[in-house]
Amino acid sequence: HSWAKRIIVFDMDSTLIQGEVIDELAKLAGVEDQVKTITAAAMRGEIDFSQSLRQRCALLKGQNAAELFGHVKRGLQFTPGAEVLTRTLKQLGFKMAVISGGFVELARHVRAELDLDYSFANQLSIDEDGKFTGQTTGPLVTPERKR
Repeated sequence: HSWAKRIIVFDMDSTLIQGEVIDELAKLAGVEDQVKTITAAAMRGEIDFSQSLRQRCALLKGQNAAELFGHVKRGLQFTPGAEVLTRTLKQLGFKMAVISGGFVELARHVRAELDLDYSFANQLSIDEDGKFTGQTTGPLVTPERKR
């Protein structure tokens, strides 16, 4: 029916794109092992998502934001079929969004590349020198908020 609202919301990491943005940033920053340890603890339920995000972001402190985000964007691989699916849904009149517990810079990039309508993600704080502060700003996108 033409009066029906039609929106589809996609997760970003390991859904629309292959891999996890935080893992890619960590690899570039030389803190991959520490991030994987924190992620594993969160997956086992030992720490909650917000705490694990804070700990992982803290490990990025002092890194050049534009450099890391640029490298991740250039290496981004869409999941096979994601581009065809989103293009088809757009032609059918669906509104689409990407939501991520990852970071807004990459969510906006995915939104633009796939011609999505909205993006929601966490914002990493960047200082006046263009370096990560190790913190986030604004409301967190948590698994609860995704629901």
